[in-house]
Amino acid sequence: MNYKIADRGLAPSGNKKLAWARQYMPVLGLLREKYMAEQPLKGEVISACLHLEAKTACLLLTLKDLGASVTAAGSNPLSTQDDVCAALVEGGVSVYSRNGMSTDEYFENARSALSVKPSIIVDDGADLVAMVHSDMRELLPGIKGGSEETTSGVKRLRSMNNSGVLAFPMISVNDAHSKYLFDNRYGTGQSVMDGLLRTTNMLIAGKTVVVAGYGWCGRGVAMRAASMGARIIVTETDPHRAFEAMMDGCEVATMDEAAPRGDIFLTLTGNTRVTRREHFEKMKDGVLLGNAGHFDVEICKPDLKALSVSVEAARPGVETFIMADGRRLHLLGEGRLVNLACADGHPIEIMDLSFALQLESAIHVAKNKMAPGLYDVPEEIDRAVMKAKLDSLGIGLEKMTPEQEEYMKSWVE
Repeated sequence: MNYKIADRGLAPSGNKKLAWARQYMPVLGLLREKYMAEQPLKGEVISACLHLEAKTACLLLTLKDLGASVTAAGSNPLSTQDDVCAALVEGGVSVYSRNGMSTDEYFENARSALSVKPSIIVDDGADLVAMVHSDMRELLPGIKGGSEETTSGVKRLRSMNNSGVLAFPMISVNDAHSKYLFDNRYGTGQSVMDGLLRTTNMLIAGKTVVVAGYGWCGRGVAMRAASMGARIIVTETDPHRAFEAMMDGCEVATMDEAAPRGDIFLTLTGNTRVTRREHFEKMKDGVLLGNAGHFDVEICKPDLKALSVSVEAARPGVETFIMADGRRLHLLGEGRLVNLACADGHPIEIMDLSFALQLESAIHVAKNKMAPGLYDVPEEIDRAVMKAKLDSLGIGLEKMTPEQEEYMKSWVE
């Protein structure tokens, strides 16, 4: 087994993290028990590019336990936890990642993860899929398909599919009800505030928080910040989302209007240069800049650097850009995902749902021959994952009587 990690000797610490996570991931555990005898992934070679922390490790080891050969690369230099990588290697997963890796190392590690000639890809951000289609096309004939975890990755896949270049089937885990209604909203909402609080030790109550983007992730962050006493300003390009934000009690403004008023700026759009030079020039002294979009392009770091006269490491995870007029703009987690660069990512119970969907999607791809394209998670899988979660909590569902079922089918009053 090949691997490239920081220190294999860190495995004991990583195994403790895995043990903690497993006890709060009942759905993944139930699926492991369900499929263990069948070994539905036997013979499959899986390449994954994911945030390598304890919850993800539980998924990767479950894929291995169900018969797959698993190789993983980290999808973010700052979200990789070196002790978890060591625990994965000890558990039989080939890993190529380390915390703080350079951009060149990141792409080298991704290529290493693909060098095993995968039959299934498990992606977060679609970098593996893009790399296969652009630089490693010789692998295409051997790939049965894969799954994508996040909004930014699905956006890329949708573009590839619409352009007719997506050469194998990909399942959009992000678009499953069991994912976006909970992971994107409640997971992002809590984990972004967790990263913000851990890194700065600052009060949220009484501050003005500017939330760029009111998709499911933006809704979650706005909801959590408001519950902690913050005033919320939302910036949006979509009229329906803007109106929804207003109806939810948020103020809606342009970023130009919000720039001089905000204390904390959080970007969740999936787009580029959301906060940039003309906004930085208007911001108050001491503002916090955080990003929760997948790629580190939403806060324009080149503009920050060009405007500053010096940069200081104020605290772990905080870079302070000092402007010519003395104002200090604090960038969190290098502009990368603040919930993973500055904390441990989404809560365990939330990722139990998302990773159960990833597991089921991998099995679905292994068992079914599918044409190239972008697919939803099959409805029966989506519902089964949520039902398993409710069962694990001891929550039952109301069952319709035969009369009610007939009434719902009929058009006659």
